[in-house]
Amino acid sequence: MSRKNYPYQTSGMWKKISSVCLATLFCTTLSASEIDFDKAFEQCDTIEQQIKRTSFPDRIYDITEFGAKTDTPDSPCHEAINLAIIACSQNGGGTVLIPKGTFHTGPITLKSNVNLHLEEGATLKFATDQKLYFPAVLTRWEGLDCYNAHPLIYAYGETNIAITGKGVIDGQGSMDAWWPMVGAPHYGWKEGMASQRLGSRERLMGYAELKRPIYERVMTPEDALRPQLINFYLCNTILIEDVTLLNSPFWVIHPLLCESLIVRGVKIYNRGPNGDGCDPESCKNVLIEDCLFDTGDDCIAIKSGRNEDGRKWNRPSENIIVRNCQMKNGHGGVVVGSEISGGYRNLFVENCEMDSPELDRVIRIKTNTCRGGVIENIFVRNVKVGQCKEAVLKINLQYEPREKCNRGFDPTVRNVHLKNITCEKSKYGIVAIGLEDDKHVSNITVEDCSFNNVSMKGNKFENVSDITMKNLYINGKKVKK
Repeated sequence: MSRKNYPYQTSGMWKKISSVCLATLFCTTLSASEIDFDKAFEQCDTIEQQIKRTSFPDRIYDITEFGAKTDTPDSPCHEAINLAIIACSQNGGGTVLIPKGTFHTGPITLKSNVNLHLEEGATLKFATDQKLYFPAVLTRWEGLDCYNAHPLIYAYGETNIAITGKGVIDGQGSMDAWWPMVGAPHYGWKEGMASQRLGSRERLMGYAELKRPIYERVMTPEDALRPQLINFYLCNTILIEDVTLLNSPFWVIHPLLCESLIVRGVKIYNRGPNGDGCDPESCKNVLIEDCLFDTGDDCIAIKSGRNEDGRKWNRPSENIIVRNCQMKNGHGGVVVGSEISGGYRNLFVENCEMDSPELDRVIRIKTNTCRGGVIENIFVRNVKVGQCKEAVLKINLQYEPREKCNRGFDPTVRNVHLKNITCEKSKYGIVAIGLEDDKHVSNITVEDCSFNNVSMKGNKFENVSDITMKNLYINGKKVKK
């Protein structure tokens, strides 16, 4: 594909106004006293009905039959794996089998109608030689369009794809590989090493602010912008199920401009820098359920592009369900932002458990005047928290105040509703930070919640007034607004 052939084309899946969007319009007009959570969550059934399910022919392509061998760290077998994937896709689809054993590999490219299945006892270990992941492919990095290192598992424009099975996918990020590229000594960086802090990250952000065309934004190994573990771009009908994902160089699961995605029963352990667990960006109709997150950054972070790039394409993320998940370490349990310039609407979170002294917040919304956009219609209920470090709910419209960008794009956050949340330890109950006036955060409700052992004994509000607390108890005392 020519770099001048831009990937974004108007399609029916983005232009069509779905019945879910119409159904959720009622959310924008409800007053705080009228929130009916049962009625709101009924929309989850409609969203699920719109999610297309994967289906694969009963044909198996064993990677060992294409030349893949176990325990060959000096001779990664990605060419054999990719050959099996191509053969499977070209013959109408099926399952590419990773059998028991440890297979060392380089970058994998998934194709339509292929289920990449890891048998129990199977491990894919990705090589850490950065040169294997070039030439660069089209992606986004921190919400910015560019050509960058090939994600460890990548798909572009594919349909009906899956990664399944009880096996392990190990990105092999560590203090010795990938993670030092963040440029922080506590992640292993030393003088003389390549790092995103030596100008590449700032240069890419400048390209976007100056509206440089994407084909000019070609990153190199020397730029040290780490790849994602899984990046599906402009794909639809996707399943990621049961696998264990370890030690990603960067974000773990990054669906970008995708529709009809299910992430189910996945275990994510990634304590590295920017180690987000699952980051749907400009995605529609997503179900994340029965997953475990233990991360070095946000567990789940919903995004829609950063600054000029997000506004340019104007593709919101919408209709995302998170349920029955467990969150341990992370900057936030379920997060919206900060790369959210395209906006977000319709989030439903329920029946989750979160607990760690290194979990900073439970529900987090982060944005600023570089981003703009509207974030609306967020419903959270029945969440049990052992402890978190800062707050159960944090809304921050002044995130990254020193970011170099074109400002004046005031964000809006509205219709955020929490019910039946318990937390046994935190610094604050709620933290909400608006802009200079109090007009950009509205219709926030917290009801039937109990937060104990709150060290600051209450909430923290700055330039936010439209918050209703109904039957909220902090340290055993009912809170009055």
